Amino acid sequence: MESKTALAQLSALAQANRLALFRLLIKAGRDGLPAGEIAAALGVPPNTLSSQLTLLSHAGLIEGTRQGRSIIYKAQYEAISGLIVFLMEDCCQGRSEVYAPVLEAAQSRCC
Repeated sequence: MESKTALAQLSALAQANRLALFRLLIKAGRDGLPAGEIAAALGVPPNTLSSQLTLLSHAGLIEGTRQGRSIIYKAQYEAISGLIVFLMEDCCQGRSEVYAPVLEAAQSRCC
């Protein structure tokens, strides 16, 4: 991953509502959620939600797919995995006791 991509993704997550939105989509799993359910769950007006979805989408962290009249948004697990690997790849001078808990937590919680 390039630093530019990592910065875009971290920047997209660096706001409380966008982080909550992203975490909601992570919890929703691979099926994702329609925009209306996301707005209701987060209590955000549609226009605010739209701009937040756009920003996360442009950063490559989520993707929207039209299904009938709805758009279903899904977290892009590969993108967040890539970001975590980018952040950890030069970690700890090979001392696995430092990064092993991160790997274990990721493996035990992932879908």
